[in-house]
Amino acid sequence: MRKTVREATRATVQLAMAAGMAFGSLIFITVLLITAIATVAVVGAWMLPETVLLIRRIAGAKRHQVAAWTGREIPEAYLPIQGPLRERLRTATHDPGTFTDLRWMVAYYGYGCLGYLALPLWPVGLLVDGVRCGLLGREAAVLPLISRLADLDAAWSTALLKPSPKARLAERVEELTATRAGAVAAHGAELRRIERDLHDGTQARLVSLSMRIGLAKRAYDRDPEAARKLLDDAQDQAEEALAELRHVVRAIHPPILTDRGLVGAVRALAASSGLDVTVRVDGLEDGPRAPAAIEAAAYFVVAEALTNAAKHSGSDRAEVRLARAPGGLTVSARDEGRGGADEASGSGMLGMQRRVAALDGTFTVTSPVGGPTVIEVELPCVW
Repeated sequence: MRKTVREATRATVQLAMAAGMAFGSLIFITVLLITAIATVAVVGAWMLPETVLLIRRIAGAKRHQVAAWTGREIPEAYLPIQGPLRERLRTATHDPGTFTDLRWMVAYYGYGCLGYLALPLWPVGLLVDGVRCGLLGREAAVLPLISRLADLDAAWSTALLKPSPKARLAERVEELTATRAGAVAAHGAELRRIERDLHDGTQARLVSLSMRIGLAKRAYDRDPEAARKLLDDAQDQAEEALAELRHVVRAIHPPILTDRGLVGAVRALAASSGLDVTVRVDGLEDGPRAPAAIEAAAYFVVAEALTNAAKHSGSDRAEVRLARAPGGLTVSARDEGRGGADEASGSGMLGMQRRVAALDGTFTVTSPVGGPTVIEVELPCVW
């Protein structure tokens, strides 16, 4: 009986909230009418995007309420409403999520009134079930009905609020558009960096090398000793130019990845980072390797994370974890430093994020003030 009463109490609260939201929906219909009239009159067109955003918040509150009751999240798929007024109006009126929310709001006024009908069942049900359980030894009957009504409210809300295939497609297109823009920006930045490295480093050394060889040829007959010195200098310049080229090549695709694989390359990074780094590997040392682009992205994420930890964290310890997942590769880097890192805090974080996004992966930074800082990356691939 106590369990039934607790469940009925929780269901009654759920239905009371549904009833309150249904009453709010009735009031909000007036807001919708005002917005429609103002938009048609043009002078109030700015109200439409704001009203749509308000509807999203109301629908989000209902999603949260249903998730608290059922334990299952209702996904949402919205296009971002931003930019100038014309673009905001276009997004608000063409986003499939807008029509999903409006459909739910109109329907919700009708079935949300179940909450009003169910409220009187609580005192009556408590009395009836108390008599039945105390005198007849039977199970409670009315109180479970309240829970069923709450289940029905959650089921209807889930059916009406879940994104349509069109909404999911629109969200995916928007996401891929942003990802492509980030990938193009990252590619452009990478090309500019390579050009700068070649121009300022390798090219300058090759020009100096050519000049020294020319001077050595001129001095060879009249001053062999000076020519020998110039040739020694030229050899040093050639070695430095080769070192610069190796640096540029490593930045494009580290040869160590080809030679040792991702696990060996990450362990080499850890050994040369200047930190006490623990490398944990799960399921990668045996079996097929990930594609080269995935391994390169994982390598650069670890390299940047360890560099940031050594420079900014104030900690001398870090941990790197590589794991094979059913849908791809997961990478995490953790340091016990001062924290406070942010995805928008510098070009290093932004570069990691763009590199991962270009491969349709996910990039997450958790770094509260006081630490620890944890970078988690998921890179999709087929093993």
